[in-house]
Order: sequence, then C-alpha cells, then structure tokens
Amino acid sequence: MIFETQRGQAIPTLMQVAAEKRKLDRRARRRHGLATFLLSFSITLVSGALILLLFLPVLEVSGSSMEPTLQDGDILVLLKTDVVQAGEMCGMYAKGRLILKRIIGMPGDVVRMDEQGNVYVNDVELQEPYVSRKTLGNCDLAFPYTVPENSLFVLGDHRETSIDSRSDLIGCVGMDQVMGQVVARIWPPRSIGWVG
Repeated sequence: MIFETQRGQAIPTLMQVAAEKRKLDRRARRRHGLATFLLSFSITLVSGALILLLFLPVLEVSGSSMEPTLQDGDILVLLKTDVVQAGEMCGMYAKGRLILKRIIGMPGDVVRMDEQGNVYVNDVELQEPYVSRKTLGNCDLAFPYTVPENSLFVLGDHRETSIDSRSDLIGCVGMDQVMGQVVARIWPPRSIGWVG
C-alpha cells in the first residue's frame, strides 16, 4: 500500500526506507574509507619527506668537477653520517658553498702531488681509476701538506677544472661541514644506481 502526501508525493514504505538507509550507510562508509586513506597517505608522504630531508638529502650536481664519475645535472642521494673515509665522495659545505668532492686525506695525513698529478698520501701513491686525466691543476699549496686536525683534504675527479683543497678558494673542509656521503644516483634514468 502506498500513501500519498498532500502534494501528491508517495510516502516511502518501510522497505524503501531501509534500502535508502543502507545506501546512505554505504556512502558514509566509502567517504570514511576515503578520508582514512587520504589521511594515511598524507602522513606517509610527510613522514617520507622528513626522513629524506633528515637522513637522505637529495642534491643535483652542478658543474664538471666530478667528471667522469658524476655528470652535470645528475641527481644524487646522500646518506647523512659523521663517519667518513678517504676515497668516499661527499657533499660538504666549504666557504658558504655546497660542493661535491672526493675525500683524499684525513686529519693528520700528509698529502703530496707531483707535477704529473700523481697523488700520494703518507708517501703511498693513490690508485685513482676514477680520474681520467691526472694533472696538478689549480694549486696554491706547497707540498707536502699535512691535513689539519678535524679537517679533510678533498679533490674533484676532474682535476683540470676542479676547485678544491688545492686552492685557497676552498682549502681543507672541516669534518663538521660534511653534509653526507654520496650513495646513489637517481637521475638520469639510464644512470640510476649505487655510486661508490
């Protein structure tokens, strides 16, 4: 039996009311599920961004001082760490600039370079397969040079153009100025992978 209102509209039956209630409940559950998903997704996204910023900073290579190992425009992930070793590539602050260089000498090491660009640390010649052309380059230092306490002697892989610890413009970098060790390249796609 269908009843009508004064305006001629039908009054819904109990079954119709129950069906409409189920429909509204389903819609409310979908909205709640969507809101929960969006909140969870937002929290995950913000947490991921904070982790990246705090522990895995990302930076873009600018210039040619680390060629052929790194190219201009490469995007790298660094691992924040207080422990670094000779041979590692690191992002660091030097004289107010962020630079990417390879650590050559640790505090107290005696570094020497000859006219051909061969590098010696504590009288042991470094084997540097990452350097395409050895040269003394732009050098203001008198060798042998003892790396000061709490400092690092750093060089770029492209010795002809790199401005690094050989120059008064950069000099040795304080150990507390290291931003992080280069661990991976994430751009360009053809070069994605671990860097070491």
